[in-house]
Amino acid sequence: MKRLGILGSTGSIGRSTLAVVDAHPTRLAVAALAAGEQVALLAEQVARYRPEAVAMSSAEGIARLRATGAPLPPIVGVGAEGLIAVATHPSVDIVICASSGTAGLEAVLAAIEAGKTIALANKEVLVMAGQLVTEAARRRGVAILPIDSEHNAIHQCLHGRAPGELRRLILTASGGPFRGMTAADLERVTPAAAVQQPTWQMGRKITIDSATLMNKGLEVIEARWLFDAGPDRIDVVVHPQSIVHSMVELVDGSVIAQLGVTDM
Repeated sequence: MKRLGILGSTGSIGRSTLAVVDAHPTRLAVAALAAGEQVALLAEQVARYRPEAVAMSSAEGIARLRATGAPLPPIVGVGAEGLIAVATHPSVDIVICASSGTAGLEAVLAAIEAGKTIALANKEVLVMAGQLVTEAARRRGVAILPIDSEHNAIHQCLHGRAPGELRRLILTASGGPFRGMTAADLERVTPAAAVQQPTWQMGRKITIDSATLMNKGLEVIEARWLFDAGPDRIDVVVHPQSIVHSMVELVDGSVIAQLGVTDM
């Protein structure tokens, strides 16, 4: 049985994580939850999974959570302090870092120092501090497991492979809603059009980053640190169908791909 501390439990990755817990009740359990401001959903999660600790992003959110009258475990902190408390809770074996933006960095570093396995869905952590995080993990003997779609695909393709077998990593990109447009077309696009992602259902920020292809640039940086591969060994291929999530090319010329339906 592995016990999870989930940073960002009410977001899309957090909810997907809890669905995996539901599917494997003899292998996974919830030890601690940290959430943003979705009080009603967090109250439901607390009632269902009975964590030992809870944190939220603001004191106002905690007050609203208490006002629901639902039985609550100890509130271990607010904001960055709460994330760190959940990530380092003694009962947690694996920290699911699904919090948005830069907030998860301190919590991930603290969790690594506490010897927790890191399951990373927050690419900003490695974009900001990839060298610091990976060196800390190496020093403490802690595994960093990618659970974001493309990087998890690479992780699966490399399973059991020695580093010397890898020639290059190949990330795929849907191309977003503006693929194929001319420069003149792009002068007239709107924010409303930018959030119409053709293949994936994601949050607004990452959908905008997908439309501009900025997200793929961040994923290249993330892949560089996760898999210790220089930028000259990371390529991106536009693949609008989004069936191939990522590929690896080995030194013998063979290519291994991970495929699946477009379902987060």
